[in-house]
Amino acid sequence: MQNKPKKPTPSLKQNHGAHQDPAERRKNFKEVALGFGMEDALTEAARCLGCKNKPCELACPVNVKIPEFIDLLYKEDAGAAATKIFETSLFPAICGRVCPQETYCEAACVLKDKFGPVSIGRLERFTADYARDNGLIKPPDCAPDTGYKVACIGSGPTSLAVAAELRKLGHAVTVFEALHQFGGVLSYGIPPFRLPREVVRFEVETLRRMGVRFLKNVMAGKSITVQELKKDFDIIYIGSGAGLPSPMNTPGEDLVGVYSSNEFLTRVNLMEAFKFPVTDTPYYIGGKVVVVGGGNTAMDSARCAMRLGPDSVTLLYRRTRAEMPARAEEVENAMEEGIKFEFLTAPVELEGDEKGRLKRVKCIRMALGEPDASGRRKPVPQEGSEFYIEASSLVVAIGQSPNPVIQQTTAGLSVNKWGCIIADEATGKTSLDGVYAGGDVVRGGATVLLAMKDGKNAARAIHKALTGK
Repeated sequence: MQNKPKKPTPSLKQNHGAHQDPAERRKNFKEVALGFGMEDALTEAARCLGCKNKPCELACPVNVKIPEFIDLLYKEDAGAAATKIFETSLFPAICGRVCPQETYCEAACVLKDKFGPVSIGRLERFTADYARDNGLIKPPDCAPDTGYKVACIGSGPTSLAVAAELRKLGHAVTVFEALHQFGGVLSYGIPPFRLPREVVRFEVETLRRMGVRFLKNVMAGKSITVQELKKDFDIIYIGSGAGLPSPMNTPGEDLVGVYSSNEFLTRVNLMEAFKFPVTDTPYYIGGKVVVVGGGNTAMDSARCAMRLGPDSVTLLYRRTRAEMPARAEEVENAMEEGIKFEFLTAPVELEGDEKGRLKRVKCIRMALGEPDASGRRKPVPQEGSEFYIEASSLVVAIGQSPNPVIQQTTAGLSVNKWGCIIADEATGKTSLDGVYAGGDVVRGGATVLLAMKDGKNAARAIHKALTGK
């Protein structure tokens, strides 16, 4: 690329980028958001005011140098722009797609209220994709080997962040993954129409090129314990995520056709059940699918189900749209794709046929009462409002918690009442010497970006513990 800018005329309004047509995308698993072309990227980059106090950068949990990378992109130097992002984050192609920028960097943009914020996430994605497609991404230089060895349990975003930071500092890092593919929730939880698998594979391969070692099909706590790992490694980092589904505790939850979101999304995303019989993983959803929940996982479940070709997909949420924790963009995409929303509705019983298959869902209407401990108004059942929804399958997406295997097999590791590992927020240090933790195994379910922030914080603390620096 040339360094001389084209000086495009900036638009007043934010560019949200193009998307696949809803009628077409509901039939495929290709990426929905098509991203910027060069002209759109330069025009959007021209909107950035380059604020001296950098409110967007300060609002970013991993402090990506946003004004600087956007300025380099505006000057048509995508390679330098990608390198600038890499100074604080090795995963811009991932974060540009799945980070909730609307609550972080874009929420802090000074243009937000009058014209809409600069589309920072889409610019980050464009920069990463263009640099990758044109061979402009080079792994960062690593310091000379220190002789120290670190084990990362899990290959999700928090462990990848730890591995990246510690490898740059010269430490030997080995990542242990329980499944047969790397990426953790990036691979099994987030659908390819939001995060293409080649993006995840490339980011993992970048770390491998830096010298990070990856081992799959190793379940820490079963295949090998934390105590056994400590014999060969100086530090252990636990980033095993939150893969234990939360049940509804509703009669009939054991009927055929009832899935946890973890199982359903793993079948579809990781095992590629949507390609059956080309792949070996079958699925059953029938004609009428019901999804319970209001977060991003519920949106992913509903949108995956729609692409499997049922007659209808209905999402039940016990509060209103205003209280939904899912990203607004994901809710809008789901609605565009024909998913029906039943707000202020909760399932109270699942009924089956004589063969034990789900037949219908008994629901009750809710009303919002006083705020609960989370600050949201508590949903209150309305007596006499029961009704039925026909259903051939149902996906429960009401939350998840950490798998307890590591906690149960690691003596002295402190956990809270939800089974989350207790770790210092600033350093990731746990109750055991030489053992750190972060991401969803500590938070109990959060964003990719917060998991990465935990990893970066822990990496600094681990480096100091190993070297005193």
